[in-house]
Amino acid sequence: MEQRIVELEIRIAYQEKTIRDLDEMVTKYATRLDGLARELAELRARMEASGAASEAPEIVDEPPPHY
Repeated sequence: MEQRIVELEIRIAYQEKTIRDLDEMVTKYATRLDGLARELAELRARMEASGAASEAPEIVDEPPPHY
């Protein structure tokens, strides 16, 4: 019986470490994602301010010249 308790305690210790590691990873990725979202918003604002978005070439749906 005592051996089972020790095994369960070991399992719990590993699970707690895994949870801490995963939490750290999720926090790091969330921070990175927030930074990328801010950067994207800044780039969009710059494009709108410079008028570059309205000067983008139109996509023409024509077959290539060799057809």
